[in-house]
Amino acid sequence: MIRADTRHSGTALHPLHAFFLAGMVPLFIGVLLNDYAYWSSYELQWKNFASWMLIGALVFNGLAWLGSILSLVRADKRMGKPIIYFLLLLATFVLGIFNSFIHAKDVWASMPTGLILSVITVILACIATWIGLASWRVGGAR
Repeated sequence: MIRADTRHSGTALHPLHAFFLAGMVPLFIGVLLNDYAYWSSYELQWKNFASWMLIGALVFNGLAWLGSILSLVRADKRMGKPIIYFLLLLATFVLGIFNSFIHAKDVWASMPTGLILSVITVILACIATWIGLASWRVGGAR
């Protein structure tokens, strides 16, 4: 018989960790949208918006990454998802740092590399968030 149990299957995701994890995705999407607006309109302010949103996204990503380190330490050694989740957040953070360096360049020198890196970081952030929020559930089957 299958029934819900009150025990945690795996490691429970802390609400603050989930907040940082879910908060980085709209910021990275905002960076992508601002980069696209700058690429299509040549208006400098879009690049400035993207740079500031990228800093916020990196702060949220870094804090979620620190939470993933704690989840990795507490996880059952047989589970492979915490390591994939940790590596995805690390890759997103490293590419976000490179994207930040690209955005620090002169105005048009950041294109199209900044736009391409923004697309890649959005994809990685969405995958990491999907894995992070779907991996740890409350309840289980007997």
